[in-house]
Amino acid sequence: MPDRVPENPERHDDDARLLDGTASAGGAGHAVPHDGAVPEDDAATTTEEETGPRPNVFLVWLKEIVTVVAIALVLSFLLKTFLFRAFYIPSESMESTLDVNDRIFINLLVPGPFDLQHGDVVVFKDTQGWLAPTEKKPAGPMDWVGDSLEFVGLMADDNEQHLVKRVIGLPGDHVTCCDAGGRLSINGVPLDETYINPAETPRPEQFDIVVPEGKVWVMGDNRNHSADSRSHQEMNGGFVNIEDVEGKATVIAWPVNRWTVLDNYPDVFKNVPAGASGK
Repeated sequence: MPDRVPENPERHDDDARLLDGTASAGGAGHAVPHDGAVPEDDAATTTEEETGPRPNVFLVWLKEIVTVVAIALVLSFLLKTFLFRAFYIPSESMESTLDVNDRIFINLLVPGPFDLQHGDVVVFKDTQGWLAPTEKKPAGPMDWVGDSLEFVGLMADDNEQHLVKRVIGLPGDHVTCCDAGGRLSINGVPLDETYINPAETPRPEQFDIVVPEGKVWVMGDNRNHSADSRSHQEMNGGFVNIEDVEGKATVIAWPVNRWTVLDNYPDVFKNVPAGASGK
């Protein structure tokens, strides 16, 4: 009697699908079930084939880092252009409020849209020639790095053609010096200037001025070592044009042990009446 062929032949090893998803040479591979469902291993293989190879993890990480840095630079540039800007202090004229090599941030919204006030520490462009011209340093191969960081506001501006002083007289103010106690007065009110460098008593320098519209009278806190409005009355009357004011110094950002918010000492000026211009 001929041998009976079994309905379900015994499965051999060569019927198994190889790891690369192809059938072995000796077998026909898996049959699709009657319900049309694809076996799990087939579905997984299809999904992997459709999605393609996995992305390079390093390239993905690098792309994220570049994106974050680019966003940070754009935000820094916007802050530097519209809100804040960094400067460093090259001289002793504002000691002990500001020391040599302090790094400060200035608020670019003062002046305009916010007005200057008595006692504000301001940075302004030297359009009146208060400073001696500086020799331009020879270009170096890495200058572009510092220029780029300064451009986006991540490095302090070391341009020495800027000055930093304290606003004493606003437009319309009558400022005089000195009374019997060596104090200066604004609109007839003598000031007890608590921000002056306590290490030295200021030498009395006589002056009597009225601040014109659009200008301010500025002085350094280290009075005996500050070539301020008093020293430049032959040029523009010693006044600083408000349009030359870059901004109001707000904080000392570096070094860390010098970090502080800068004060405009409102108590010193609280009794000063408005000047002739109504300011």
